[in-house]
Parts: sequence; structure tokens; C-alpha cells
Amino acid sequence: MSKKKKKKSRKQRPGRTRGQRPTPAHRELPLADLKAILERTKTVLSPDEQQKLEGAVDTLAFLTRELEAKGASIKRLRKLIFGASTEKTSQVFPDAAEGGEDKPESDADQDAGEADPESDGAEPKPKPKRKGHGRRKAADYTGAEKVAVPHGTLKHGDPCPVPDCDGRVYHQADPAVLVRVTGMAPLMATVYEMERLRCGLCGTVFTAQAPQGVGTEKYDETAAAMIGMLKYGCGVPFNRLERLEDSLGIRMPASTLWEVAARAAGLLQPVHDEMIRRAAQGELLHNDDTTAKILDLDLTVPMGNDKDGKPRTGVFTTGIVATGEGHRIALFFTGRQHAGENLADVLAQRAADLPPPIQMSDGLSRNTPGDFDTVVAHCLAHGRRRFVDVKDNFPDECQHVLEALRDVYHNDGLAKQRGLSPEERLAFHQQHSKTGMDELEEWLNTQLHEHLVEPNSGLGEAIQYMLDHWDELTLFLRQPGAPLDNNLCERALKKAILHRKNAYFFKTENGARVADLFMTLIHTSELEGINVFDYLVALQRHPDEVAEHPADWMPWNYAETMADATTAPQPPS
Repeated sequence: MSKKKKKKSRKQRPGRTRGQRPTPAHRELPLADLKAILERTKTVLSPDEQQKLEGAVDTLAFLTRELEAKGASIKRLRKLIFGASTEKTSQVFPDAAEGGEDKPESDADQDAGEADPESDGAEPKPKPKRKGHGRRKAADYTGAEKVAVPHGTLKHGDPCPVPDCDGRVYHQADPAVLVRVTGMAPLMATVYEMERLRCGLCGTVFTAQAPQGVGTEKYDETAAAMIGMLKYGCGVPFNRLERLEDSLGIRMPASTLWEVAARAAGLLQPVHDEMIRRAAQGELLHNDDTTAKILDLDLTVPMGNDKDGKPRTGVFTTGIVATGEGHRIALFFTGRQHAGENLADVLAQRAADLPPPIQMSDGLSRNTPGDFDTVVAHCLAHGRRRFVDVKDNFPDECQHVLEALRDVYHNDGLAKQRGLSPEERLAFHQQHSKTGMDELEEWLNTQLHEHLVEPNSGLGEAIQYMLDHWDELTLFLRQPGAPLDNNLCERALKKAILHRKNAYFFKTENGARVADLFMTLIHTSELEGINVFDYLVALQRHPDEVAEHPADWMPWNYAETMADATTAPQPPS
């Protein structure tokens, strides 16, 4: 047979392709069956051979347990690379959702009194679109310019032009609306060419005066506000913004963009300091951190050890969201300190006569604020996620836990829909959620104490985490205003993560400080639902007033401050 034929015959072997090893058939083999087989081999194997075979089986059992325990970490790595899908119970366990058990019947459903479509032969209602999908209403364009267009031939009180109609037309409160969206460069430039005249005899040059309102600075407050929003609010790096402006015919070097933002940060600093002071007086504080990078930061300088004894080598961006007096403030701090240390610096400005605030975070020890007293609450979503990660290996047990926690979140959603006060929300949870959580705690203890779960498995570690932090995880059943999770802070940290994904790092500590300031003002304004651009511009146009009375220039009261200044009587000239 020729070499060519031999090569062809190898390619045609069944169950195998060229360059691949044969895949062994997958078989489910319980460990107990292997132990029974080992017992029967004692009569035919020598003691030395028997010992080697037992060692191989023990190694296989150890690897199997490790794979089950570490499978969650591998899945989390896969989520980081390819993106995570939703962790709703109906998506994690779709079979349970098909059975109609995904959403328990609520009081709101009972009050609605809707008939079952199956009972009277009516067709089921179409599934509503998810929130955020579909066309935007004209009212959603709050920052759009409003242009009133009068009717071309009619006015209020005119006779109706319809033939044989003796009526009159009257003005309608709700006009017909059209929305037209136009494009423009993020940063626009205007070149004023002022005419110059020169005397032919004496040589004196006469230059036209600049128009009123153009200002004395090349880059005005609107430019600084837009640069800050694009860079620190939307994660657009300076060099990318430079290329965009170049393509539009407006030269804006990245170094210039930075200088404009840094100069504006100096004017905004008093408001940032006031926000930190106000956050320290909050009733509820969320905190967490994420990794960051500062190129010029010398990490060889000793920073001390963490609570686990390991030397400090990382750089972090801490997010703190404080709630108090009906307002929310988001703070950002980038450096070598952990979230707990930054929270301690904030609480150092807290009034001594105030009671300890509620502090929401995950279970990491580095989130605690040291010697400052707080009412500690831990994130229920973190504990829940541990069961989601191991649900493939322990589907029945994880489904039981997720459905119990789903009821709690459903009750919390009802409390928010009804606008309950903190005390009313606490009573509502004690009535509707406490029984389910007590049963869940008893079930978790039973799994471990009766050895129904291997403690070192992924499920065992998830159960142990919940039990170790049970009091902190269930604070919402004892303390008015205690939240269920730390999602508010994690959403705030997306600002820092977005910047990290696009710009990768900060060059200097001063660059990180400017970023923290802008992210604080931008995200706090977003939480208050105001126009961020208008707010940043207003702060820069009133630097003296802002420096003198920063408390009057918070996102929720700056508009009133400007209105009062406009209506106040002017001193005689």
C-alpha cells in the first residue's frame, strides 16, 4: 500500500478526526460503587497493588469534589469574559417558571380582582413590553428646546371654518407635538473676525469691539462641563475625544482637554467637600470598592497590612452612597485605601449627637469602618449569588433557596410600589417575609447539622456563608430603613468601571482626584434626577457664591438659589 493510501485510511477511521484524541464515553459512576469494586479485588490483588488502586480511587474522588467546589469560580470567570445573563429565578430555573411558581400571588394581584383567562374562555392578554423598550414620548425629552408654533389661519375665539358649523374654536391645553433630533459636535468653536482699520498717516490701528457675552476665556463653562461629562460620566478617553473633534474640524488636543477639566475641578471643589460633609450625616450608607490603577503611584511605599495579614499592594476606587433627608449622595475615592477606611474618613465628619448609621456592604472585613459604630447590614444578593453559581450541581437545593428569597424581594417591591414609610415597610416585611426567612434558616441549619450536604462543597460553603452572616443579612426584619442588598452602590461603581474599561488607568494621583470629583457630582445629580450639564455650568458661573455658601448649591437646591438671586433687589449703583 502506498503512503498516500495509508494516509487516506487514517483519515477515515470512525469516531476520530485528524489531530484529535478520542473522547472517552461519559459514564455516571457513584463513588460507593467504586468502593464496592475495590473490596472485591482484595482476593485477586496483592497488598501493594491493592494500595495503589485505592490511592487512584481516592485521588479521583478528591478531584471530583474539587471540581464541584471550584465549578462556581470557573463559571464566574466565564461570565466576566462573555458577560453574565440575568440571575432572576425564572431564568435560573425556567422549569419552575413554566409551572406558574415563579411569582407568588401578591396582595396587589388580589386587589385587582382580575379573572383567570382560562376560566371564561377569554384570550390571554398579550405580554407587555419590558420597561425601556419602544418609542420615547415627547415628554421624555426634558432638555429639548420648546418651540411654540401658532396656527397659521385661526386663533382663539374665531368661527369654525367647517361649512354649516356655527361654532367657535378654542385653545387646547395639550398641543400636537413633533420631535426632531439634530446632530452637532460635542464641542463647538466660534471664530470672531473683528475688523481692523489702520490710519494711513499716523499708523494707529483701530480694532472692532468683541460682541457682548463672548467672555474672556477661550474655553467657557459649557466646554468644561461637556468635557467632564464625556470623560468621567460616559467613559470617553481624552485621546478618543480628540480624534472625534479632529474629524469635525475642531482642534482639541488631549492635553488641553485635561487642563480644562482640571481647572474646572478647582471651582467645583467646595461643593464636593460639602457633599462629603452631608454624606457623613446620612442615615444609611452603602460602600464597596473595585480595582483601579494609577501609573505614577509608588506601590513600593509600605501601606501596612490588611486585616488578613497580607501586605497592601492594590489600588481601589471606593463607592459610597449615603441616604439622608430624602436625598442621596454618591462619593468616589481612588487610592490605596479600602472601602472601610474611606468610609471611616467620611464618618470622621459625622456629628457626635447623631445615632450610628446603617452601613450596607458585602461580608468582606475590609468594608468595615474601623472604630466607628454602625448598624451593620450585609448584601442579600451576594449570599443569593453563591447559590446561583452552584445551581447546576445542586439544582433542587438551590431552587429552594432562590424561591424563598424571591418572595422576600417580591414583598420589598410591593412596599416600594405602595410608598410605605421605613416603619411601615418594616411591619410589612415582619408580616409577610419573616416566616419564610425563619423557615429558610431552619432548612439551612438542617442541611449542615444532619450532614445532608458536604460542608466543603460549593453548596456547603454557600450555606455556611448565609448562616455566618444571618443577622446582618436579615437586618431588614428588625431595623427600619435597612435595605436588602448593596445594589445601589454597585450601580454607582459602574461609573468607575466604565472609565477603567475605556481609559485603563490614571496617570497621576491628581488625575484620580479630579475623576473622583467629577464622578461624585455627576452621579449624585443623576440620582437626584436633574440636568447634569446645567448643574455643572451653573457652579462654574457662580464661583464666589459657591465657595462662600456651598450648602446652597447642592443638586436639589441650586435652582432655588439661582432664582432667589435673580429676584433679590440689586444694590444701588
